[in-house]
Amino acid sequence: MISYCTCIKIPESPFKITYKDSALFIGSCFAGNMGNKMSEYRFDVGVNPFGVLYNPLSVSSACRHMLNPKPFTEDDLFFHNGMYHSFAHHGRFSDASVYKCLSELNESLNRAAAQIRNISCLVVTFGTAYVYRHKSDGVAVANCHKLPESDFIRERLSTDDITNEWFALLNELWHENPSLKVIFTVSPVRHWKDGAHLNQISKSTLLLAEQALADRYPEQVLYFPAYELMMDELRDYRFYAEDMIHPSSQAIHYIWERFCDTCMNRETLSFMKEVEEINKRLNHRPLTNDNESYKQFLTQTLLRIRQLRNKNPYICISKEEIEVEDRLREVEERLRKD
Repeated sequence: MISYCTCIKIPESPFKITYKDSALFIGSCFAGNMGNKMSEYRFDVGVNPFGVLYNPLSVSSACRHMLNPKPFTEDDLFFHNGMYHSFAHHGRFSDASVYKCLSELNESLNRAAAQIRNISCLVVTFGTAYVYRHKSDGVAVANCHKLPESDFIRERLSTDDITNEWFALLNELWHENPSLKVIFTVSPVRHWKDGAHLNQISKSTLLLAEQALADRYPEQVLYFPAYELMMDELRDYRFYAEDMIHPSSQAIHYIWERFCDTCMNRETLSFMKEVEEINKRLNHRPLTNDNESYKQFLTQTLLRIRQLRNKNPYICISKEEIEVEDRLREVEERLRKD
C-alpha cells in the first residue's frame, strides 16, 4: 500500500458485484487487465471477445455485433502481409489461414453473443477519442493492421459523437438485458503518439462523455476513476512499466484493489480472500511430487476447494477442483507402485 499520495475519494457504487453475477470486460488493454484479475478470482467473466479495442465506436460496434450475431464471412476479411485480417477485430485474430481466422472470429462471437444477453455487468474501457476511418467506406476501424496511413482518415470524436452513440446502444442493451449494469472507465495508458497535449484532449473528451452517461443513468451506470488513480495517486514513475507509458503490475494491482473496494460487498471480498489462498496452493510446485507430504497437501487443497464451493456454488472453481483430483490420483498411483 502507498504511504504518501493524493488520495481520491470514490463515490459509493449504486450496485455491487457478487459471485452470483457474470461480467464482460471490453475495450482497451486495461479492460483486459481488470477482466483477467476477475478471472483469477474465479468470477464468471468474459474478456475482450473482439480483442483489444481502443475507441468508443469500435467498442460499440463490437457490442452491436454481439446483439446481432451475424456470422463473419470471407467478405468481411482482407489479405495483407500474408495474413487475413478483420477491421472489426484486434490483430490477435489475424491468421494466414482464412478458415482458421473465420473460425476463431465466429467462435468468439457466438460465446460473446450468448454472454451479453445474460451478464449482470458490462465493464467498458475507452482508450482514445481518435478514430481511423477507412477511406473506402468511412467506417471507423478497430485496428489498421499496419496498412498505409494514407488508406485512412484520422479524426477525433467529440463528446456528443460518443454520448449519442452510447445513449442509443445502452438502450438497445437494456432492451435485451433489462437488469444489466454498466461500469465505464478511461484507460490510464497514455497514447503518446498523439503527443502530450492531444493525448490529454483525447482523454478529456472520453471523461466528459463517460460522465454524461453516468449522469443520465445514475442507477445503472457507474464511472470508475482508473485514469485519475493513475494520474494522481500513482503519479510516480515507479508505478510504470519499462516503457514509462503502461502501468506496472504494482499499479494494476493497486487500481484493482480500489475497484474491488468500490464494486464488491464485504461478503464477496471475504470469499475473494479464500480464493486467493486456494490460488496460492494451486500455484505451489513442490521439489518432489511423489511423497506422502505432497499427497496430504493436495488432499487439504481439495478439501478447501470443496468447502468453498459448498459455501458459494457460484465461484467458478470446478475446473481447478478436477485438476487437483487428477494430480492427487497421480500421486496416489505413484505411491502405490513404490
